Amino acid sequence: MNRSIKLLMIFCLMTFSMVLAEEIPQKDTESTVPELIEFHDVIYQIWHNAYPAKDIETLKGFVKDIDAGFAKIEQAKLPGILRDKQDAWNKGLAEFKKAVEEYDNAAAGSDDQKLLDAAEELHARFELMIRIIRPIATEVDAYHRELYVVYHKYLPEKQYDQIKGIAGDMVNKAEAITKVVLSKRLESKTEKYQKAATVLLEKTKKLADTCKSDANDAIDKAVDDMHKAYQELVSIFE
Repeated sequence: MNRSIKLLMIFCLMTFSMVLAEEIPQKDTESTVPELIEFHDVIYQIWHNAYPAKDIETLKGFVKDIDAGFAKIEQAKLPGILRDKQDAWNKGLAEFKKAVEEYDNAAAGSDDQKLLDAAEELHARFELMIRIIRPIATEVDAYHRELYVVYHKYLPEKQYDQIKGIAGDMVNKAEAITKVVLSKRLESKTEKYQKAATVLLEKTKKLADTCKSDANDAIDKAVDDMHKAYQELVSIFE
C-alpha cells in the first residue's frame, strides 16, 4: 500500500469520526455510567479491606459515602447506546437500593454478622449492576457503537449514503465478533454465542451487499434484520 493511499484512509477515518461526534454526543456511544463506576471506590474499600478484616467500626463509617454514592447512581441516566438495558437497569437498581437500605439498617444496629452479610450483599448487587452495562467483549462494543448510529440516526433520517459508507466497516467488526473467546464466566454460552455471531455476520454482509444498490426499502429491511440479529446475540447473556 503506497503512502498516498494510507494518507487517504487516515483522512477518511478521521472525517467519519468527526461526523459521528457532530451528530451524536460522545457520551451516548459509550457503554458506561460514571456514577456507578465512581461507586467502586467505596466498594473496593469495603470488600478488600474492612470486610475481610471484619472491621465493624470501619464498615459502619461507610454509610454516608454509600448513601451519597447511591443517590448519584439513582439519578443517573443511561447513555443512548444502553437504552436497551433500561429495564434490566431499573430492576437491578431496585435490588441495589434494597441492599443499601439493609446496609444502613445493619450499620445502625449491633449485630456484627448482619452488617457483614449486608456488606456482602451490597458488593454482589454492585457487581450485578456493572454486568448490566459492561459489554460482552470489546469487539461487540465496537460493533454496537456503529449499529447504534445506523439504527437510531441514519435509518430514521433515511441517510442511505451514510449507511452505505459504514456498512463495509461493520462487516469487519462483525467478523471480529465471531473470533471472540468468551471469558471463563461466560464460556458455557460459547456454542450459542458462536451461532448468533455467525448469523450477525451473515446479516451484516447482507446489508453491505444490499448497499451496492439503490433499493432503499431493501436497505431498511437489511438494517432491521441486522439489528434483530444483534439483539439475539446479546440476549444470550441476559
